[in-house]
Parts: sequence; structure tokens; C-alpha cells
Amino acid sequence: MLSDPGESAFNDSAAMKKAFLAGVALALSACATHQPPSPEPPRPVPNVAASDYLLLDRVTWGANVQGARELAALGREAWLERQLKPPPGDDLPLDAGEQVAAMTIVQRSAYDLGRELAARRASFNVLADDDKRKMEQQAFQQELTRLARESMTRSMLRALYSPWQLREQMTWFWMNHFNVFAGKAEVRAYLGDYEENAIRANALGRFRDLLGATAKHPAMLRYLDNAQNAAKRLNENYARELMELHTLGVDGGYTQKDVQELARVLTGYGIAEGERLGLRMPMRREVVRDGLYEFDPARHDYGGKVLLGRPLRAQGPAELDEALDRLAEHPSTARFVSRKLALFFVSDDPPPALVERMASTFRRTNGDIAEVLRALFSSPEFTASLGQKFKDPIHYVVSAVRLAYGDKVILNANPVLGWLGRMGEPLYGRQTPDGYPLTRSEWSSAGQMATRFEIARAVGYGAAGLFRTEGEKPVERPAFPQLANALYYQSLQYALGPSTRATLDKASSPQEWNMLLLSSPEFMNR
Repeated sequence: MLSDPGESAFNDSAAMKKAFLAGVALALSACATHQPPSPEPPRPVPNVAASDYLLLDRVTWGANVQGARELAALGREAWLERQLKPPPGDDLPLDAGEQVAAMTIVQRSAYDLGRELAARRASFNVLADDDKRKMEQQAFQQELTRLARESMTRSMLRALYSPWQLREQMTWFWMNHFNVFAGKAEVRAYLGDYEENAIRANALGRFRDLLGATAKHPAMLRYLDNAQNAAKRLNENYARELMELHTLGVDGGYTQKDVQELARVLTGYGIAEGERLGLRMPMRREVVRDGLYEFDPARHDYGGKVLLGRPLRAQGPAELDEALDRLAEHPSTARFVSRKLALFFVSDDPPPALVERMASTFRRTNGDIAEVLRALFSSPEFTASLGQKFKDPIHYVVSAVRLAYGDKVILNANPVLGWLGRMGEPLYGRQTPDGYPLTRSEWSSAGQMATRFEIARAVGYGAAGLFRTEGEKPVERPAFPQLANALYYQSLQYALGPSTRATLDKASSPQEWNMLLLSSPEFMNR
């Protein structure tokens, strides 16, 4: 007999049950009376057991018919292997791929954008006319916001439609782990490149490569102020977060002296803003530039340094690589990163035995992220947790749209982005470097649940505006969400508890049924 993990979660949370019933009552009172067009008969999907549906819902951004077909065709192990070893390309549907290809962040490099924006800022900063300067400043900020919006839209299109769902989940996970805030200075101009080339390119690779890519990216260097870090003028912001949040963890065994020593290592690492013509030889030979990243020897502290109890052998630009090697290889990093992965994929309180096995794999494979995930996915703790991890806002929103519309590509990501903002988890919107929390308690308040019911109604009734473009000549492609599909009847319904199934039976229209399913306690979990 199939188990009902959603039912146990439903019964374990009286507050959620009460909120669900109250939200349903509120939503029902606001329901429109008109009937939707009759949906097309669903195409059959191979049988997927409820447990496999729950696996699909956890490893991807949300189960849908297309994912279920692939899982059924390949089998659980082969499907997971494909997700762990994706090819480099996007493989997005045509409509989504065309939207991405038209973006400035795709057509132009971060280097070109950064240099152009820096020149533009310099030009209006010297304007004597205050009104003209303010107008140029406003246009400059609008352009930064437009670039950030492109990055957000591309991220959403990939989460919704990429066949390589695990890579897209891990891209979000690492963007959150190595968090940068879009509202800081010109970080908005760098977001697209940071996500694409620092994070996504290494999301399933080696942790050390990921760490190095983020450490030398202008988005991180600007966000945590390392671009201002110089000899005799230390800024410890990035050094502290590099240890506390990115590698060792707050209890990882480092001291304040280690933070200071790492800050000294990081002096001179910043953003290229002009030629270093004033430097004398041989110092000029030590200038390192890669795109917008720069090592400036004139700002570097060349004195001897001791990090984590051992002297650094390297000097100059090589010091950072040696320091990052030491941090990435530390046992505390293996445990800290493994625990955070388990927190994301398994439980708000990850089993210590699972974390230790993952950390052992991390150390044995030199930080191979895919291998650590393989150990996690093959664990009994992971299997036992399926259907019981509460969705944070982005998982709730994306899974709702994926289930409702499958591979029908949205034309307008703004409603999705707006919902994330309303629920307090906008993309690139976390001001503090710790990233968004991954636990249920942060996202299950009464206000949060009320907003989810409103989103459930908008998606379930097809009134979300996802298929209507904006601008002078808006285009709309009507699309009716079909949640009562083959996947539901063959798999999803068996993950629902009796209370939810009874509530669904009372729906008076397909629209209302959609809304009730998306409002259910079980759908709040993954």
C-alpha cells in the first residue's frame, strides 16, 4: 500500500491545516462563476510510482508530465545519472531559447558592459547641469535594473524548462550560498555573468573551482568590498564571509587572527578600472587581469602570512590560490558544505550520520559536488524524507507553474518575479551575505500562506498574466492550466492525504480544483 507522506506532514502541522482550510474558504468565496474551456484529453504518461513522483519533485524544480515521462523511460538510477552529468548547453524549448538569446547579458560580455557603464558613469558625474546629471543618473540606474531583470528572467526560464533540472537547482543553491545583493553599487551589471560563468559552469563540478570562480568575480569583489581592500587599509568583510559562510562555517576552527591574515592575502584583488601605467617594472609584470578581475600589486600586502596555523609559501597573486586550496581542503569545509546540501535536499535538521558520509565523500573526491550528491541521493535518509521538505517561496512558485503548464513556455516572467518579491525571496534580493534561509520556520507564517493561496488562485484560474507580453503591442496566448492530467491520476493523487482528496472532490469547476490542489498542504512540501 502506498504511503501518504503528505498526510503525515498535514497532521503534524495543525497550524498549516487551519491555514489551508481558512485559505480555501477565502479563495472559494472569491471564485469566478464562469466555466473554463474544456481541456484537451491528457496524453498518457507511463506509470510513475508515488515514490518516484516525490523523487522527481525533490530533485527538479517541480514534477511535471514531461519529467515523469523521462523518469519512467530511463528508470530511477539512469535518470539521476543524467541529471548529475548534464551537457554544457541549455537545451531549452525554442520559445524559451529565443527569449534568452535576445538578452543583452547573452549578447555582450561582462567586461564590455562593465567598461561601458563605468565610462557612462564617469561622463555624467562631471556634468555641471544638476538636472541633466540627475536625468543621466536615473537612466543609468534603469539600465542596471534592466540588466538584472534579464538575469532574473533567464534564471526563471531555465528553472521552468531546462531538461537539466538538477543543474538549475544547484545553480540557485550556490547563488544563495555565495550570495551577492543586486542592490549594491553596479552588481546588477555583473549578475548575469556571475551566475553563468562563476556559478552555473561549476554547479556540479569541483567545489574548489567554484570557490575560485566566485572569489575572483567582480560581483563578489564589489558586493563584499574587497575592491577597496588594500595594504595598510584592510577591509575584512570578504575574508570573514569567505571563512564563515563559504567554507569553514562559523564553528570551523578559525580565529580572528585568521580573518585578518586572509584579509591581507586578499589585498589588491579588485576590479580593473584603468591602465596601471604608473607602476614601475618589475611590479607592472605582476598585474593580473582576466576580464574585469584584477590583481593590483601596488595595493597588495607582500608581508609573510600565517593562515590556519601554517605559513603561506606563495607570494603576490599566487597567495590567493594557496589560501583557497587550504580552505577547500579543510575537514570543516567538507562538513559545512555537506550539511548545507543535506539541509537543502533532505531535512531542516539533517541526520549527522548522513552529513558525515557526505563529508567523507567530499574529502575522498577532492570536493566533487556530483559525487557528494550521488552519496546523498542514494542514502536511506534521502528516500525517507521525500515529500516532507517544506518549499521555500521559489520552489513553491516554480513547481506550481511547472505542474500547471508543463512545457508551454511563458511569455512574461514578471508575475513569477513579483510573487517571489511578495513572499520575501526575490532573486538576488538578499541584502546580507548569508543567503536566504532554507528552513520551514522562515517561510510558513500565516502571511506567507495567505500569499500562496492568492498565487494558487492566479495560477489555477489561468489569470496570472504569464502568457501576455508587455509593451506597446502586447501579445497574449491564452493557456488553461491542466493539473488534472495523467501524472495526477497515475502518481500525484497517491501522495495526497484523505482530507485533501475529499476537499478536491468538492470543487465545482476545473479552475477551482486547480486552485485547491495548489493550496493543499502536500503541495507545500517537496
